[in-house]
Amino acid sequence: MNKRSSGLLALSLFTIIAALHFIHLEHWVTIPDNVLFVSRWLVIASLVLFAWFKKSLTTWIFVAMAIGVEIGLDFPAFSQNLRFLSTIFLRLVKTIVAPLLFSTLVVGIASHSNLKQVGRMGWKSLLYFEVVTTFALIIGLLFINITKAGVGIEVPPALLKELPVAVEKTWQDHIVDIFPENIIKSIYEGNVLPIVLFSVLFGISLAKLAPNRKRPMLEFSESLAETMFKFVNIIMHFAPFGVGAAISVTVGHLGLDILKNLLMLLVTLYLALLAFLLFVLVPIMLIIKIPIKKFIQAIKEPVSIAFATTSSDSALPIAMENMEKFGVPRKIVSFVIPTGYTFNLDGTTLYLSLASVFVAQAAGIHLSIGEQLMIGFSLMLTSKGVAAVPRASLVILIATASTFGFPLWPIMAIYGIDELMDMARTSVNVIGNTLASCVIARWEGEFDDGKALAFEPD
Repeated sequence: MNKRSSGLLALSLFTIIAALHFIHLEHWVTIPDNVLFVSRWLVIASLVLFAWFKKSLTTWIFVAMAIGVEIGLDFPAFSQNLRFLSTIFLRLVKTIVAPLLFSTLVVGIASHSNLKQVGRMGWKSLLYFEVVTTFALIIGLLFINITKAGVGIEVPPALLKELPVAVEKTWQDHIVDIFPENIIKSIYEGNVLPIVLFSVLFGISLAKLAPNRKRPMLEFSESLAETMFKFVNIIMHFAPFGVGAAISVTVGHLGLDILKNLLMLLVTLYLALLAFLLFVLVPIMLIIKIPIKKFIQAIKEPVSIAFATTSSDSALPIAMENMEKFGVPRKIVSFVIPTGYTFNLDGTTLYLSLASVFVAQAAGIHLSIGEQLMIGFSLMLTSKGVAAVPRASLVILIATASTFGFPLWPIMAIYGIDELMDMARTSVNVIGNTLASCVIARWEGEFDDGKALAFEPD
């Protein structure tokens, strides 16, 4: 049996079993519970067979999620014994937070120490990035507050015991907490904002050193960043076990209602990203007067690559090549797009702001508008530099939950559908960065309208 035949078997069994359950629920024919039970596990077995032949981590995560739902539904008491698997996965992810943030922020700042030499292009790029990501943040918060996708989950007493006790803090306390008292202590406690501030100051200090003094530490930071990205990839091979166990525990506690909330979260994200494209990026295209149809042709291929691979990095070469053909000078393309991969994560910022509020809603934690904005702006800092790695936003989301006292079980539930969300947010990251290169080129008066109008995809 090959991948194609196993996939057809899984689809056929799923269709038949779904039909049987529909007939049973509509009371057309009463089907014994044991028959329905066996039929569902036949579907699970066919999915495992399909995943075995496909050999895809994403497929295994979806299959593990299906197995977890079934275990939580059929064996709710036993499912609670699987908590240790999700705990192991969370611990592994937490170990990444500090070195990943430190290395990516230091590299992002110190490697671009030529901003003074670049002059106007540098500050214009950074100004544009921060304005657009702020719009993304606000749209994410707006949509999750409208749909309230996380509201309505009845948290059982066993999970309520795990919720952190809220500590009342003044706005002065929140500001003081940003500044590290002891960086090792901040790392130990998982307090992200002091780590970010330390990393930013370290990066600025490194950028001011003489080249011969700066080079060793910058190379170390680059090596550390690449190592942590590989670390993420290794840990993600344990993700099917962690996600399956977490979903199993959650469904065993909460039943299938949690799946409705996850579906609502997915719909909310796609609607929010669509609104961001229509009400932020399209007006920008109209303001700078670029041919929208030709721009869509230019970004179609890199966006498709980003959507399929859930990695902005994989789309970088073709994005830069197409923008140059589209009329953006090479010196602008080579600066703006790579810099944007660190500072202009529109889709990721929108997703993280939306997901963090979802976590609070799921746990029954009320957040004021001011608290939501505080979380959002901290995410704009902590998310820098992670666009190149699939699902690295999970690391940032867990770190944010630890910083603001949110529980982690909703995040594990979110991770089950993270692949579907990652495809959309990564695509928006690529669209935002390619458009940014056009904006800066137009702002600098160097955009070639003739090339843009004559652009034809290869």
